[in-house]
Amino acid sequence: MPKKVRIALDAMGGDAGASVVVPGAAISLSRHPDSEFLLFGDQAKIEPELAKHPALKAVSKVIHTDVTVRMDEKPSQALRRTRRASSMWLAIDAVKHGKADVAVSAGNSGALMAMGALNLRTLPGVDRPAIAAVWPTLRGDSVVLDLGATIGGDARHLATLAVMGSAMASVLFNLERPTVGLLNIGSEDIKGHEEIRDAAEILRAMNSTQFNYIGFVEGDGIGQGHADVIVSEGFCGNIALKTAEGTARQMFTLLREAMTSSWMARIGYLFARGAFQKLRDKLDPNKSNGGVLLGLKGVVVKSHGGISAEGFAYAVDVGYEMAHLDLLTKINQMLNRDGSALVQTQAAQEAVS
Repeated sequence: MPKKVRIALDAMGGDAGASVVVPGAAISLSRHPDSEFLLFGDQAKIEPELAKHPALKAVSKVIHTDVTVRMDEKPSQALRRTRRASSMWLAIDAVKHGKADVAVSAGNSGALMAMGALNLRTLPGVDRPAIAAVWPTLRGDSVVLDLGATIGGDARHLATLAVMGSAMASVLFNLERPTVGLLNIGSEDIKGHEEIRDAAEILRAMNSTQFNYIGFVEGDGIGQGHADVIVSEGFCGNIALKTAEGTARQMFTLLREAMTSSWMARIGYLFARGAFQKLRDKLDPNKSNGGVLLGLKGVVVKSHGGISAEGFAYAVDVGYEMAHLDLLTKINQMLNRDGSALVQTQAAQEAVS
């Protein structure tokens, strides 16, 4: 029989906890019936939700803990207070010990990053993980990172993100040499902070065979698909993500108001309903939910905290695909192809210093 994909869920993570996590897992299971689930959290809250989804219950195991990481908790506080006991830590720990192929959490982003780095450790040459996600664009999809795992970063950190992001894009999109751009306030070489300009010098000096560095990309270039990989430090990347999601929701609201403003508009909507549905599906933030904590020695997926069950299901789908396609192994192989690509960033940095 084909190998099952084992998914560990932080059932207490996010704004709603088990009431969203469990039905979200049930939706994902309907799309991927070869999944199995470990649900970590308060059994008294998880079991009633599981009872509503018999198919999910049949392939799930509940591991009880009443310790939860609060959404407003500082990562350092979460580590001190809940280390080795919280639903988030236990889900990650299941990946470390081979009990699960991937962990998914809608919990505190900073705590998830800290616990992932401490428990799973990072790949050689990676100082800290980044949240990488697939971003829909006018010409297809792009990998965008960092979307908020950490704030700030020097030139070498940005160059490392470029290497990891290009490896992910190569595997996901079957590209031999994906294009890479640095998110900046302008396309000219003199624009941006010193760290960004220095990172550009490092990437040019690398002259990598794994990716093609094309220069700076402005914010509007993300949606236009100017590069297969867009690199940013976490502060700007998270703002870009939230802005795009907010703009998509704003467009839906304005379209709905326009289509119901008069009886003529309602009639027009009936004829164009199929086109509007395609637009809604393309821009629906729920369908882009789920960021991979790239750079860890294990697969961890971050979901938005305030997402719906349908939205959380897409984050579980991301985890399933990462595990099912064994993308982590493939990405690691690419990172170490022809020596270590990450080591090349250090050599390039020394060359331009």
